[in-house]
Amino acid sequence: MGEFELIRNFFAAAPCAQAGEGVALGIGDDCALLSVPAGEQLAISTDTLVAGVHFADPCDPFLLGQRALAVAASDLAAMGATPLAFTLALTLPHNDASWLQAFAHGLNLMAQHCALAWWAATPRGPLC
Repeated sequence: MGEFELIRNFFAAAPCAQAGEGVALGIGDDCALLSVPAGEQLAISTDTLVAGVHFADPCDPFLLGQRALAVAASDLAAMGATPLAFTLALTLPHNDASWLQAFAHGLNLMAQHCALAWWAATPRGPLC
């Protein structure tokens, strides 16, 4: 399964992936187009969670999806920023549809809980 098919099948239909306030172009492209209100600053954070280092391997993909987003939102909040949206870079050793479905579900539920939109997704690894 290629990159765009993976995004379409597991991530693009999620409520958090729909364009919204401040997001002119979101999921499905290699970058996002953002609108920042006058007088505002944009804080950007990227964090990597590594299997066997930051979480057990194997692990529950639903909980990993939630944790990955919670960690990123927490990093921004710790700097005094109000988390607005997120990007996803996903590297997998193999393509497992049930794992991806559970991960995407956990990610989307945490995004809804944190009121975050999805800006862009760039899966990488053997599945692309």
